[in-house]
Amino acid sequence: MSDATKLAAAAGSPDPGTGLRAVLALRRLLETLEILQVGNARKHGWSWQDIADALEVSRQAVHKKHAGRWPDTDRRDA
Repeated sequence: MSDATKLAAAAGSPDPGTGLRAVLALRRLLETLEILQVGNARKHGWSWQDIADALEVSRQAVHKKHAGRWPDTDRRDA
């Protein structure tokens, strides 16, 4: 069983302490994965709109959150 699977199972725990700690850990994991995949998408030439569409958020939201992390790719379509 992967760590993410264990965390997901723990998030459903009847113990609030266990469940909330698991939710926090999952939130941090998802944030890290989003950063990595947005960077990957930018390196592959995806526009901010393409990324926003994939994440089902606005272009402005994704740009505000992630612009500036990859200076060599951010100038294409701010």
